[in-house]
Amino acid sequence: MRIPRSRTRLSNTLAACAVVSALAVSTLAGAAPVAAHSGGGHHEHSTRAGDGSAGSAEAPEADPAEVAVLGREHAEEHAATRQGAQDLGTYPQATRTARLKALTESQEKTNRDYKASDFGAFKEYFDSPDFGVHVAQLPTGKVLLFSFERVETDPTKETAPTQIVGAANRGRAFLWDPQKGTGASAFKKVTPPAVTMPDSTGISRPAPIFCAGHAFLPNGMLGVFGGNLGANGGSGAKLSFVFDPWSETWAMNEDMSVGRWYPSVVTGADGRMLIMSGQSELGWGTPTPIVERFPALSDPVPYRKTDIPRFRPVDRFGADAPYKLDYPHLFSLRDGKIYGLGRSHDQQWLFDPVKETRGELAQRPGTADRSYGSAVPLPGGFRGPDSVLVLGGDRTDPNTYQLAAGKWKTKEARAFGRTQDNTLLLPTGNLLTVNGSYDIRDYGNGLYNPNADLKYRHTELRDENGDWRLGPVQRLPRGYHSNAVVLPDGRVMITGDEAQQIANDRDIKDDIDGTIEMYEPPYLHNGARPALDYVPSRPLAFDERFTVASSTTEDVKRAVLLSPTTATHSVNTSQRHVELRIKRQGNGELDLQAPPTAEAAPPGWYMLFLLNEEGVPSVAKWISLEPNGARS
Repeated sequence: MRIPRSRTRLSNTLAACAVVSALAVSTLAGAAPVAAHSGGGHHEHSTRAGDGSAGSAEAPEADPAEVAVLGREHAEEHAATRQGAQDLGTYPQATRTARLKALTESQEKTNRDYKASDFGAFKEYFDSPDFGVHVAQLPTGKVLLFSFERVETDPTKETAPTQIVGAANRGRAFLWDPQKGTGASAFKKVTPPAVTMPDSTGISRPAPIFCAGHAFLPNGMLGVFGGNLGANGGSGAKLSFVFDPWSETWAMNEDMSVGRWYPSVVTGADGRMLIMSGQSELGWGTPTPIVERFPALSDPVPYRKTDIPRFRPVDRFGADAPYKLDYPHLFSLRDGKIYGLGRSHDQQWLFDPVKETRGELAQRPGTADRSYGSAVPLPGGFRGPDSVLVLGGDRTDPNTYQLAAGKWKTKEARAFGRTQDNTLLLPTGNLLTVNGSYDIRDYGNGLYNPNADLKYRHTELRDENGDWRLGPVQRLPRGYHSNAVVLPDGRVMITGDEAQQIANDRDIKDDIDGTIEMYEPPYLHNGARPALDYVPSRPLAFDERFTVASSTTEDVKRAVLLSPTTATHSVNTSQRHVELRIKRQGNGELDLQAPPTAEAAPPGWYMLFLLNEEGVPSVAKWISLEPNGARS
């Protein structure tokens, strides 16, 4: 009997499924050469992820027979799996295993010289299901991580789907619950909503929200704006989402008016976000000057946990922000203005959220464009920050630069210049730098070569006098797409850099392709902690006097608020450290004074720490701030 053509096609396709499955678990051999470093100088445009330079990934071509039977999306998944199996042959597991072993041994040897009580210590190193290109410390205590599905397993090639159009250009997201430890059960998948992108493919896939910008709303939800449309060296998506930490779900909002790839977002004193910069939907080289606001002025600011923005619009802010380079640093300081510090020295601007205007700030010292590097609003006491420290982003410049009262000052230098670094505010008010590299996708030995100059693994600590000192080294030399957050227990979570995570993957054939490492600052090695036993669960008004409970009130010398971090690409607009006045102390209680205004501390959720005389913090508890009558 003659077999119908459709049945033959189905039989062949099923056989292809079996072959693909076999390929997915096979191990091939071989290694690809890597280029030697070509010399100094910035080369951001040529090293940008997926910009079409050597090493960028091409979308694998789907088999037409498989498309006819399985549909294009399933067929493209097959093609990607076959391509992945081929990639395994260009960078063998043995190399990954040996690399991780060498880094582990060198970390242990180096860190013997650093006393934990003076420099802190690295502890756990464990697997994660996500690369952690984007992170957010949520007010539930959990950490949100999101990024993309890899399109390469060879770290000497481009691993991100920036240039991909179609199903492989897709996002993913996970929650890590530190209370559940470090195993697989501590992670929960929270996939972004499915969308059909305007890329002419008609393929639905989890929203590609990587390379977006994000900040917190006053009700603790995370606004996420932009993402990857695909191709053209980085094309911006118009996507607008909110992640609800209370229900652990995503909500979709109306598209922005323009695509944004690498935008920045900041929450102002009014609880609304300003969204700036990012490459438009036309691709690399078309940064948008349009500033948008969320929620729009026609919508209320969400304060309640049940106020979930859904299908809500942005509106256009009255002033433009024509940044030449993407991901500017944005900060809301104690005067209520938004300080927009561009990566070009001559694009430093001041935005007035009330008047909707833009003014000029003094030009930053130096004329070089900075790559991705840190900026931190420095602690300003009870009234909130009034200055910013810019550091990193230039491997040739170890100096730090403070903008205060409209003027720049060159401040104490770090040990060496680095780019792609993350600098965090600690509960003490001191600063910690982690991560960093020579350049984008360059660790000091050439583009797309994971062999790193290991000096970039060093942490650096800045004390209360502004002086820096090198500290212990982390295990992986994390650079581009690296991240870090301060947890409520005072530890620091470090993650990110998919190229290094892939290069050091313990088993590249499984779907656990990220890692996390934990750093304990010196204060966790200097004696017992103060206790913080109770804080009000209701929202607190600005300047309100409130009571907390502590069984160690006699040991408490300071009370501080630390805002939770949400960061990507070395940009962290949410950081803030605010001192609280201690009005009464004794009998197991402390009366504290909330920040005086929303300009001192924008409405939202904060970690409250109590510190003793040695600077040892309690485990934080969460409090929320909002204006009087906010819920009326």
